Amino acid sequence: MEHSRIHLSIASINGKEQDFINQAFEQGWLSTVGPQIDGFERNLKTYLQTDKALVALSSGTAAIHLGLLQLGVCSSDEVICQSFTFVASANPITYLGAKPVFVDSELDTWNMSPVFLTEAIEDRIKKTGKAPKAILIVDLYGMPAKMVEIIAIAKKYAIPILEDAAEALGSYIAVEGRKIMCGAMGDYSVFSFNGNKIITTSGGGALVCPDEQSADKVRFFAGQARDAAPHYEHSLLGYNYRLSNISAALGQAQVLSLSDYVEKRRRINKLYRLELAAYPFLTFQDEPNNFNSNYWLTTLVFRSYQEREAVRNHLLSNNIESRPLWKPLHLQPLYAECPFYGDAVAESLFEKGLCLPSSSNLTDLEIKRISDLIKEIIIKK
Repeated sequence: MEHSRIHLSIASINGKEQDFINQAFEQGWLSTVGPQIDGFERNLKTYLQTDKALVALSSGTAAIHLGLLQLGVCSSDEVICQSFTFVASANPITYLGAKPVFVDSELDTWNMSPVFLTEAIEDRIKKTGKAPKAILIVDLYGMPAKMVEIIAIAKKYAIPILEDAAEALGSYIAVEGRKIMCGAMGDYSVFSFNGNKIITTSGGGALVCPDEQSADKVRFFAGQARDAAPHYEHSLLGYNYRLSNISAALGQAQVLSLSDYVEKRRRINKLYRLELAAYPFLTFQDEPNNFNSNYWLTTLVFRSYQEREAVRNHLLSNNIESRPLWKPLHLQPLYAECPFYGDAVAESLFEKGLCLPSSSNLTDLEIKRISDLIKEIIIKK
């Protein structure tokens, strides 16, 4: 029997999206302003349980770009960036003419190592005479970074943090009995609502800002930096980065089901672990104490590159999409000349790790089928 395609991660639909979109059409708000944008920003802020301000934008990459701009990053600066992440985390550094300095991961969360972060800061100060302009930390695959330690390091050296929480909406750390949500821990923080994320606006993102004043500045630059004049007057360079009201309408509906989607992805992760529990040499990305990941993607590390590739190809031949973990950015040809601080944690994870199908609508039978196909390969090894 031929099975239908199982994708790595696709958006779920709760059935209310069309109602919100129809409302936007009926009200006549079809461009980059309108009540759906305001409502989407307000509802996300409520979900994050934060007093910070939020600006809906056209993509997570645009949000990183504007976040770096708000932190004053320019061509003479260096920005510390997690190496084990998607290239979109680092590219906006280059947009501004600045230089990425890459830092390796630690084994607990797979996110930026506080030890190598400290080493990188001190060595860059020694070599350049000044501290890096910002620290760009990623909550990888939904797993919170060790933000308590990283924030302490950043404060010690007076370096602001841009938190890339593109994959981590709904994840949090419990600190002194209080939930601190990913996306509310940096000086500025970023979300993505691309079609493969836990909620979607078909394409879109958001920048979480310290206050409304800074959010207004972001909106100014996201709207082509138009001066206050009856005609089109521009004194500063701006960008076309605002989210459309129609896309925000889709997001409005998606936010209603966000908590449900997080629980579903966590349950999917748990089922994979149960199915593969007999094989302790297979390792998952685990939560440290007081960490709660949305498990946007369930990830698995095998014993070798060869075993990882055998599983990936076996799944592919059975019409199932999987994908190797991110290739570290310091290994990418684009960034081969940039400084790197670390050992080989990210390299090893890339070599042996695989992302498994994790869509919120994945069924128990599909998880069992995927797990059984994995077992067919590892039992042979």
